[in-house]
Amino acid sequence: MGSTLLQFGLAAVVIVIAGIVLTRCADAIAEVTGLGRLLIGSLLLAGATSLPELMIDLHAIQLGAIDLAVGDLMGSNLCNLLILAILDMSYHSRGHMLSRSAAAHALSATMSIVLVALATIDIVLGHHLAHLTLYGVSAGSLAIALAYVGGIRLVFYDQQFVAGQPGSPAHSAVASVGHMSLTRALLGCAGATLAIILAAPWLARAADQLAALSGLGRTFVGTTLVALSTSLPEFVASMTALRMGAFDLALGNIFGSNAFNMLLLLPLDIASPTSLFAEVSPAHILTGLATILITAVAMLGQLYHVERRMRFLEPDATLMLLLILGTLGLVYAMS
Repeated sequence: MGSTLLQFGLAAVVIVIAGIVLTRCADAIAEVTGLGRLLIGSLLLAGATSLPELMIDLHAIQLGAIDLAVGDLMGSNLCNLLILAILDMSYHSRGHMLSRSAAAHALSATMSIVLVALATIDIVLGHHLAHLTLYGVSAGSLAIALAYVGGIRLVFYDQQFVAGQPGSPAHSAVASVGHMSLTRALLGCAGATLAIILAAPWLARAADQLAALSGLGRTFVGTTLVALSTSLPEFVASMTALRMGAFDLALGNIFGSNAFNMLLLLPLDIASPTSLFAEVSPAHILTGLATILITAVAMLGQLYHVERRMRFLEPDATLMLLLILGTLGLVYAMS
């Protein structure tokens, strides 16, 4: 097991370093192009930091570990929300991520709720919808893809509207990454993305071996160990963004990654030799419902107009943390 743990750790380190590079380059792209940190965080950074999930889960599908693959995606959503709660607690004195100032992110949070809800419904009705396919792709996966495209359009048009308002953040650029050119930023993103693509299969093989050696089962290992590891880029990216003062980039990355994770069910469904949603464990229904509930708690923290913060405690972030830990305990019991 020692060599397996070493392989797992080395791959995780590569992914962490790539996450730092991605964040700085994504922030530069947001500033140079004028597209805004929320859109870049929700689309570019979220997509790039979700690449470990795609590479690992495609490899898991090839190994026949469908539960490991779907558990990784659903578990990564929980881990991303855990990151959000921890960072909100850590940065208590430097501005609240879950506060009225971040209410603009309610749209991207709502988009992630819709996509997770669709995925959960697909799992519930998996056996009943198995025959509804288009060129071998299930109707559920297609619905998720269409909802994702529609959600990104809404975020884009909302950001365009906000950018046109007097006194908006778009009118006051923040030089947080120096004078990085667009070409350099794009090359940096490409290099970091390539590093993630190369490291992800190592992580997949090590996780599958750990699931077999530990006896914990692929559902639980996928929802915890693999999900935590593949959420490392989101954690590093969000932490780096917060240290730069780029709250839009951090929140866009978290909610955008959760939405993008559900989109990844489409390529997994295409790669799966059988109906993806008909083969997964019912434990993933619990994970999906918990993700919806916890995201709603985060939205309440964003939209509640009274700053009822306590000196040493963030009520919304604390509730999120307790719900996540409780969900993981139930998933372990069910698996």
